Amino acid sequence: MSAGEGGVYFKMRFFFFLVVLCLPDSNVSRSHGCFVEERTALMDIGSSLTRSNGTAPPSWGRGDEDDDCCLWERVKCSNILGEYHISTSQTLLNAHGDSFWRFNTTVFSSFPELQFLDLSRLKLPKLQHLNLSYNWLQESILADLGELVSLEVLDASSNAMSGVLPTAVLKNLTNLKELNLSANGFSGSLPGSLLELPHLDPSGSSLAGHTPINSSSEPVSLQVLNLNNNRMSGALPTEQAFGYLRNLRELHLSSNNFTGNISTFLLSLPHIERLDLSGNTFEGPIPITPSSNLSLSPKGLRFSQNNLSGKLSFFWLRNLTKLEEINLSGNINLAIDVNIPGWVPPFQLKQLALSGCGLDKGIIAEPHFLRTQHHLQELDLSNNNLSGRMPNWLFTKEATLVNLNLGNNWLTGSLSPIWHPQTALQSIVISTNRIAGKLPANFSAIFPSLSALDLSDNNFYGEIPMSLCSIKHMKDLSLSNNNFSGEMPACVFTDFPELWTLSASNNQLGGLVLGGMKKLSIRFAMHLQNNKFEGTLPRNLSGALVLDLSGNHITGSIPQKNCSLASIEILDLSNNNLSGSIPRCVSASLSLLNLYGNSLSGNISDDLFNTSNLMYLDMRHNKLTGNLNWLRHLDKIKTLSLGWNDFEGQINPNLCKLKCPRIIDFSHNSQAHCHHVLATSLVRVIRQLKAYIIVHDPIDFTFATKGGQYTYGYNFFYLMSGIDLSGNMLSGEIPWELGDLSHIKSLNLSNNFFTGQIPASFANMSEIESLDLSHNELSGLIPWQLTKLSSLAVFSVAYNNLSGCIPNSGQFGTFGMDSYQGNINLRNMSKGNICSPDSGAGDLPSEGRDSMAGDPVLYAVSAASFVLAFWATVAFLFFHPLGRHVILGQGIWYYDLVIND
Repeated sequence: MSAGEGGVYFKMRFFFFLVVLCLPDSNVSRSHGCFVEERTALMDIGSSLTRSNGTAPPSWGRGDEDDDCCLWERVKCSNILGEYHISTSQTLLNAHGDSFWRFNTTVFSSFPELQFLDLSRLKLPKLQHLNLSYNWLQESILADLGELVSLEVLDASSNAMSGVLPTAVLKNLTNLKELNLSANGFSGSLPGSLLELPHLDPSGSSLAGHTPINSSSEPVSLQVLNLNNNRMSGALPTEQAFGYLRNLRELHLSSNNFTGNISTFLLSLPHIERLDLSGNTFEGPIPITPSSNLSLSPKGLRFSQNNLSGKLSFFWLRNLTKLEEINLSGNINLAIDVNIPGWVPPFQLKQLALSGCGLDKGIIAEPHFLRTQHHLQELDLSNNNLSGRMPNWLFTKEATLVNLNLGNNWLTGSLSPIWHPQTALQSIVISTNRIAGKLPANFSAIFPSLSALDLSDNNFYGEIPMSLCSIKHMKDLSLSNNNFSGEMPACVFTDFPELWTLSASNNQLGGLVLGGMKKLSIRFAMHLQNNKFEGTLPRNLSGALVLDLSGNHITGSIPQKNCSLASIEILDLSNNNLSGSIPRCVSASLSLLNLYGNSLSGNISDDLFNTSNLMYLDMRHNKLTGNLNWLRHLDKIKTLSLGWNDFEGQINPNLCKLKCPRIIDFSHNSQAHCHHVLATSLVRVIRQLKAYIIVHDPIDFTFATKGGQYTYGYNFFYLMSGIDLSGNMLSGEIPWELGDLSHIKSLNLSNNFFTGQIPASFANMSEIESLDLSHNELSGLIPWQLTKLSSLAVFSVAYNNLSGCIPNSGQFGTFGMDSYQGNINLRNMSKGNICSPDSGAGDLPSEGRDSMAGDPVLYAVSAASFVLAFWATVAFLFFHPLGRHVILGQGIWYYDLVIND
């Protein structure tokens, strides 16, 4: 039975239908009765029943505004639970064998909170096609379909189903030919019985294990099998499965964990049209040779993102006249011979993807093969270090290109001249090349249909043409890292109705920031950092979720209205000339705020950051003052950088409430005292460091460590975690609890007033790479336990009052004397790892004694060995003849000694 655009036709003799709709528990009371849209929907259902020779309850006939449908027959409304029941029994339809129930399924849009649909008694014996896709249905609904005995096509894709695949229910559907369960959450293994269906698609789930393909010579009906995006593993079937799969037309196994070699027989199956093995770990050669007995049916071959090697010549595909698609991207060890002078292939490709394949650099300069392909729609030759000029010869009058990707090569030349408009072309990616020149003034006339343009990391210069704004379907525009200059056309910010991302960073662009516009059309992100934009911020920014204006010449204050932005999530205004105070409002959706390197001043009000989503805050190098009481609002903060301001008072105990910080920088303020309780709490919250994954990639982040400033970019949270409290007025002993920060990589306590000894517990910071305790008033020895820190690369205790010997084992053997200068009582270790006598009581134990003292297991073993050796000696002396002789001899010697004395 077909499903038309206007509705669904159900052919039935008896009908029972129960719908339970759970409406949200809102502040609107249901005591007044049903809503207008619900009453209208019920009337539509009633009308459809009447048109189908059925009989709706009499009370369903009126549509007056004061008519409460909750009082209608077979309708129940619950004011407390928000439940809504509709029951239409078998008496609603006359018992005509050929009756249809015909209605528009869009009626259910009036019930958006539908959670449960009971089809258990439908008994639609002639229903052939059922589409349940794109809902939030759970797997339990499949159990109600067992009596739909005529069902041929079942589409339950894109729902919320989980558990194992429902083979018991599907066993009753003997006429089923096509089953689509894609984009759900099914797990477990793939039942072999499902391979008897002609069309099976459980892609996009979590199925695991091997493919249940056996070596039977009896063929199954399977024609299309789609297992993409699962967790299946193991090797592919061998040649013995040829007969079993001889009817196969399409096999999709991409994005799994399959291993081993590609089975030769797959390319010999008589009906195989599309073979997708991409995104696995297959190795070895592609089983195509000059003498291969290939099927003549293949239209698409996808082997991308594997570990394939060996050689493949396109000439070996000369008999595949139906071939339309080849994707071999990401196989760097695969030698691909594309250019064969004088050879004209019998096929015309629509898609060719050879990204990252180490191609012959002359494929662009001498394009023998490409010039024979006149129907190309997608061409991807990126990441191959190709040389030659930009292939403008691709842009012919007859060109059919839709997507072109030549990024990350060594192409030169320019984008002119191009003589013919490319009306089909939607995406151009030529980033990371050496292409130069100006953009054509008539850019929109040449490429009128573009939705994505990436010219980043090239040598383009000149002004951005106004005609660019006439490309109405542009969604992604990237001009970053070039030499564009002049004013950015204001229309770029306002005239792209579908633009999601604008990237024009690292150019020489100027003019008013955001073109002076207030209402922007960009929906997602604007990256305009490191240009020459000037002026003040508009009073009412709107639209984008990400805005990066760092490294420009913006002046004035941050307008109050900008804080009320409902949508913005990332705001970077660092390295400008902003002044004044930070307004007392921050968007609740804000996750990243970077105000580094401005001239902002004043106190931070207690309710300024009253938002639960802020994860990254950098206000370093400003003139901010006051205390840090407002920290208690930042319970999700991951990076907190407040260095080089004038914050004062004690390090606030509110810091203890932070759940999982990764970077803490309070350096160069006027903070005083560091509590042991605070240190203990800090250890507790930082223990979660490794579990944190950032949602947005913060724009390049600098952090002082290892004696210098380091910049961390993509995924820097995996690379760095640290605390910088340097340059404050912290005093007292260093809390030993800080040693429990086992995952921290950098700790800087320099330029404070700490006294006492260096905690030996610092030896527990097993991943520490940089430890700076210089310029304090520390005394005592350098704990020998620190020599166990195998990752320690930078260490400084300079300008303290330390004494004793400098350890020279482990990483300490690599540190220069500048790490210890300014400690007049420190001495180098002498030969034998022993301090000289004038070192006093602080002599460092030898390497052996150090090891034993720090290792209780070694100590116990040594003690047991001594006891065992002692008693063995006693036994030898008393029970062995030679031993007794020794005792007798020693006794005589002792006696003579006493007498002669």
